[in-house]
Amino acid sequence: MPTSAAAAITVENDALTGRSAMRKATWRLIPLIALGYGVAYMDRVNISFAQLQMNRDLHFSATIYGLGAGLFFLSYAICEIPSNLLLYRIGARRWLARIMFTWGLLAMGMMLVRTPFQFYAMRFLLGMAEAGFFPGVLYYLTQWFPAGVRARTISRFYVSLPLSSVVMGGVAGALLNLQGTWGLAGWQWLFLLEGFPAILMSVVFLRFLPDSPQAAAWLNPAERTWIERQLAAEGGDTPGGIPGKTPSHTTGVAAAIRDPRVWLFGLVNLLMLGVNYGYGFSAPVIIQNLTHLDNTHVGYVVAGMGLLGGAAMLINAAFSDRTRKPYAHIIIPCIVESACLLLAALVLNPWIAIPALALMIFSHNAMQGPLLATPTTFLKGKGAAAGLATINMVGILGGVLYPPLMGLLRDRTGDYQTGLGVLSITMLAAAGVVAVLRAMVRRRMSSRLAIG
Repeated sequence: MPTSAAAAITVENDALTGRSAMRKATWRLIPLIALGYGVAYMDRVNISFAQLQMNRDLHFSATIYGLGAGLFFLSYAICEIPSNLLLYRIGARRWLARIMFTWGLLAMGMMLVRTPFQFYAMRFLLGMAEAGFFPGVLYYLTQWFPAGVRARTISRFYVSLPLSSVVMGGVAGALLNLQGTWGLAGWQWLFLLEGFPAILMSVVFLRFLPDSPQAAAWLNPAERTWIERQLAAEGGDTPGGIPGKTPSHTTGVAAAIRDPRVWLFGLVNLLMLGVNYGYGFSAPVIIQNLTHLDNTHVGYVVAGMGLLGGAAMLINAAFSDRTRKPYAHIIIPCIVESACLLLAALVLNPWIAIPALALMIFSHNAMQGPLLATPTTFLKGKGAAAGLATINMVGILGGVLYPPLMGLLRDRTGDYQTGLGVLSITMLAAAGVVAVLRAMVRRRMSSRLAIG
């Protein structure tokens, strides 16, 4: 057989092995991780629906509610890097299971809150318990999926975020309608029944989540080798990457924390998550004020917007991987989202404001795949664990700042319009920071080509 024909067969067999490995990893890991993150997101933001009754029953002002909502993110940020380094040492399976078990218990414990101090304390503890789950999952996926498919891979698990809004919107009204059943308020039923799945999922993670491709019995040796070879070619866990091929990779903890790209991505994340949680924790009340719908139908509106967000996330991530222009796929949705928030701030007509908010949700979710995948192209090994945790630590501070700000502005002005205007400016600033990052990357590439 001619050498060229043998080489072609080898390449074809290698491609078949790669497709088989990625297909197995996707179907075995992504649904499980997506379900876990969906439960996590639901347990951190279900107070947005609980407030429809809880604030009245416990006499909480919008400022008290906003501060309690934001305290979750303060403890989350403090514990991000230690949690991710422990995951790196202990292994994803055991550490993620531990995270889920403890946050499930605390999420259920929210039903016992009676005073502002108890509300603050429980939210702070919940953030501490959940810290590290999201960046831990991002790091875990870098051990399985090459950079060329990472945006769409991340979007396939992260789509659980808007879809959890669909579930929460669909069931929140029914749970709130359990008011008085067995002596519990509707908001107490909401915390109790939405916290329990995390405990169940911790057992599932412990049983079915392999720590690495080497520990996955459902991969054959050739598939494990293919994954290892692909990741090694990108730098992987090899100290310093492959000499001459990966000079831009950041592999050490100190190097990752010193990398200016890490902090700029953290700033983008802060602005983006600030808008996400600033709006999200107030969304049911904003929609109810605009439409005058009851709790159940407000939930349906939130669910519909979540479906739009899920579609946007998958579509834009696929385009980003295909065009290899992730920064454009972040900047454009940021600008569209800013315009939609400004329109919702200025126009109180529900036939204009609600579609604007729906398009805002669409745009916000569209940017997530490329935004989350891009840092994994230059962070590797232990540096990825530390760098991704740093990005998320800085980003999660948006959740500390913006929900209390929205509550304070609501108490001062009597509506949420000023807050929506602030969120619009925030997204425009996020687009600017991403443009700076893109310029920085282009300069690095030009410099490297000049040296070469």
